[in-house]
Amino acid sequence: MANWCSNSVAFEGNEATLEQVKLEFIKMKRLGDKENCGQLPKFILDKNRGYFFDILLEDGGCIFNYQTRWSPNTEILLQIAEHFKVDFIYNYEEIGNQIYGVAIYSNNELTEICLEEEDFEQYHYHEETDTYSFEEENYESDYEILEILLKRKIKNKQSQILV
Repeated sequence: MANWCSNSVAFEGNEATLEQVKLEFIKMKRLGDKENCGQLPKFILDKNRGYFFDILLEDGGCIFNYQTRWSPNTEILLQIAEHFKVDFIYNYEEIGNQIYGVAIYSNNELTEICLEEEDFEQYHYHEETDTYSFEEENYESDYEILEILLKRKIKNKQSQILV
């Protein structure tokens, strides 16, 4: 049985093009619901991985939440973005395999920032209190800690670009 990676992608572009992206995702959602299996857009050539499962369209904008098996499907999103000539911001997580990150595709350039093993080692779970400790603070959820760590990596990456 697969571990499920949770994904959220927000596409950016002109209104007409975003409508085409929405229609593509709606088609995949309908077919996925009907066939009870993952989907890919018809124009994707590599059919071996990156399937979209349980697609949900958020109200407003061109934002989709979905599941993938084991890992993010960044390569498939790149193909979608190139096909429709749009940009995207993509967040993904599969904590069981220590996968947590963000990918930004803008002006034909992909920037991906993700946590590494040493990032996950910076906090600890305490079974007796069902809390996590990080930098002398306690948290009820590790997601808050992961967001702090990811934001630091993003800030660090931005400062490196400015130098």
